[in-house]
Amino acid sequence: MDSLFFNDEHRMLIDMVKDFAASEVAPVAREMDAESRFPKELVNQMAELGLMGIPVPEEYGGAGMDTVAYAAAIIEIAKADASVAITLAAHTSLGTMPIVIAGTEEQKQEFVPKLASGEILGAFGLTEPGAGSDAGATKTKAVKDGNEYIINGGKIFITNAGHAGILNITTQIIENGEIKGIGAFIVPTNTAGLKIGPPEKKMGWKASDTRQLYFEDMRVPAANLLGNPAGGFKTFMKTLIGGRISIGALGVGTAEGAYLKALQYSTEREAFGKPIHKFQGVGFKLADMATEIEAAKLLVFHAAWLKDQGQDVTKEAAMAKLYASEVAMQTTTNAIQVLGGYGYVKEYDVERYFRDAKVLEIGEGTSEVQRMIIAKEILKSVQ
Repeated sequence: MDSLFFNDEHRMLIDMVKDFAASEVAPVAREMDAESRFPKELVNQMAELGLMGIPVPEEYGGAGMDTVAYAAAIIEIAKADASVAITLAAHTSLGTMPIVIAGTEEQKQEFVPKLASGEILGAFGLTEPGAGSDAGATKTKAVKDGNEYIINGGKIFITNAGHAGILNITTQIIENGEIKGIGAFIVPTNTAGLKIGPPEKKMGWKASDTRQLYFEDMRVPAANLLGNPAGGFKTFMKTLIGGRISIGALGVGTAEGAYLKALQYSTEREAFGKPIHKFQGVGFKLADMATEIEAAKLLVFHAAWLKDQGQDVTKEAAMAKLYASEVAMQTTTNAIQVLGGYGYVKEYDVERYFRDAKVLEIGEGTSEVQRMIIAKEILKSVQ
């Protein structure tokens, strides 16, 4: 794995993030989860370490590294806590990269350096109560009025919304009474007409911030439109492809964190006079976990590497997201089984990994949607 995808710069980043996760994130992860407390101090520390703009070009204040580096960082943080990892992932792949990918030079200069430095946090508003997997069913409307658009509607399940400085949102574009398509806008969170709801009470990712957004005659300058009026759909589809690599990395990290807890426990806990890993029932579970995590890791880094080569990774990103998220669910389930009754107790952490894993099969496109995408891609070659 190391020699396949990593150079010296990658290794230095991984070592730094691993140290940060072990010394700063892991000691407070259980407490943040119990209190549903947003990790503001850790976000500030990640900004100081330069982690808020890993794949952002240096000319816009980022680290100028690649997707492989970014995925590796997400994996290392998710091993300690998925809530911190998703905060960084949503900020980067959903809050920042759409502007890097589709923004005008003026938009990039205005917004990206603040995001890449961590001065402000980014978020992405796509999902609506009636538009989840069917993202094209967006009902939020932006009606052009001179040099502005008046936006009405709302979004749901938006990560980082309560702490973000800007949002990227999708909406129908209406000009002269005609629907031009689904567009994307950059919206500063101090914009009049934007209302941000209270934090959602969730099963997992409890230290990450998830809220609803409401738009009531919200006026946004036409200059804040990402791409051409009908180009928003392509912009957020590209965003979702990158986001799936993020979720794949989160899946790998979550799975590996739970696996390491189970592995350690299996060497300490004895039954019938020997460590429980000596029993095939436990040893085989550990073997399956290790194998599946390694396979998921390869899928994630392969998709990231191909993306860095400029290739279309629609299929590879969907495969990585699908497999890694399901491996995370299976691995965290087996980790609880290895720990037995202790696995059900918060003190031993694996139940937190289990709760954090489930949403990976839902967010950024459900497992069912990923299978649809993969089927469509592989059938292209036989049609």
